[in-house]
Amino acid sequence: MSETTAASQFHEAPDVRAAVDTIVSRLEMVQKGIDSARPPREASVETLDGWIARSTATKGRGPIFPYVGSGIGRGPLVELLDGSVKWDLINGIGVHMFGHSDPGMVRAAIEASLGDVAMEGNLQFNAESIAFAELLLEEANRGSSLSHAFITNSGAMANESGLKVCQQKTGGRPRVLAFEHCFMGRSTTMAQIGDSAGGRVGIPLNTHVDYMPFYDPNLGARSIEMAVWHLEQYLRRYPDQHSCFIFELVQGEGGFNVAPREFFLPLMQRCREVGIPVWDDEVQTFGRNTEMFYYDVLDLGEYVDVVAFGKMSQACGCLFTEALAPRPGLLSGTFIGSSTAFSVGRAALNRLRQGGYYGPTGRIAEMHAAFRTHASALVDRRPEWFPEVIDDFGRPLADMVGGTGGMCRLTPFGGRKDAMVKLLDVMFEEGVIAFYCGHGPFHLRFLPPVGVMEPQHFEPVFEIVERAMARVADVIDS
Repeated sequence: MSETTAASQFHEAPDVRAAVDTIVSRLEMVQKGIDSARPPREASVETLDGWIARSTATKGRGPIFPYVGSGIGRGPLVELLDGSVKWDLINGIGVHMFGHSDPGMVRAAIEASLGDVAMEGNLQFNAESIAFAELLLEEANRGSSLSHAFITNSGAMANESGLKVCQQKTGGRPRVLAFEHCFMGRSTTMAQIGDSAGGRVGIPLNTHVDYMPFYDPNLGARSIEMAVWHLEQYLRRYPDQHSCFIFELVQGEGGFNVAPREFFLPLMQRCREVGIPVWDDEVQTFGRNTEMFYYDVLDLGEYVDVVAFGKMSQACGCLFTEALAPRPGLLSGTFIGSSTAFSVGRAALNRLRQGGYYGPTGRIAEMHAAFRTHASALVDRRPEWFPEVIDDFGRPLADMVGGTGGMCRLTPFGGRKDAMVKLLDVMFEEGVIAFYCGHGPFHLRFLPPVGVMEPQHFEPVFEIVERAMARVADVIDS
């Protein structure tokens, strides 16, 4: 920004910089008292209950957890309005990569809030959204031909934009290929593509989706053969009718399911041969593994035509190659995101790529290894809580502990949904916030804030998890 602008004179003024420094220093001083989980303060419980009642009245339904934040936390710890402190291992389904009240993120948000507008749009925008998109493309270009970015304000709209780009490129082909158990968002079209019956109840089904089997570790190479066979069946049944193949390289809502490169490669190669765009949905995986983009983890970037990203980046969007660049008028929107989202998102991405987080020995890999160590020890110590889980074909679940990077799962109590819901309630009461994933079996899902989560944090977390499981085991066994 030019030093001659009024904006630069304001933002760089010594008294403004000093005021920001004072706020951040005060935050760091207050945070020192937030160092572990703690129960509610009795005098504050009624206040939290009142806010929960108000939330229920405005939304027409109660929240999943009695959660209303006080507005402060410390990394993976968050304070609620009742004065309790919880280990936040779900972070808004992975949005808060640096947890709560990270001083660097707070500084970025304050500085952005000094701007002239709260929201930027496609018609009028400031420099921050351009720099945000440039950073994403710089990282994406390391292993792909992605060259353009359309920024928007939700993962579902990122996916809607990706679908439109693919449909325009293929001349309006009406069908979509996607994996079973996929999740795409809550818009009308994305709810139809997502493989969840409950998510599309009452919605007219006018999007044609052909579901592919995802990788089955019990079958290994045979699973790859089956997927290729299914793809060929669809191509023969509906020639030249598919606008895209949507790849969740790691399934999120579906159960944190992973697959090797060898599974995806022949499918992507076949799509390339027949002119079907390859769409990589990284709204949940983005940023939280050993590389910023998961296609780089699997070395598949040369096949990717469109990528949807979101959550931890604070603003969302889709990236696409020059060959899929849309014609004017296809992609737009009043809002693309808030100025603070762009500032905080860029600060987070820069710290992640410069702070030793990525790579096979980076901080994210170390954190995931620590999770597996503690989770596996719990499975070994209390095997009665982890009975064998049998799938529809009579085969056992390959591993009670799963996931990758900052996507971690554990499967207690036979993967029963009723037990999982009860466990989440008890864990919340004891001091750990998590959620579930999968469609049966159901898994305990953790999305820890990989920007601030340290391996040693899992020790107090799993002490609470074990205590909660003991309470639930007594109830479901009685």
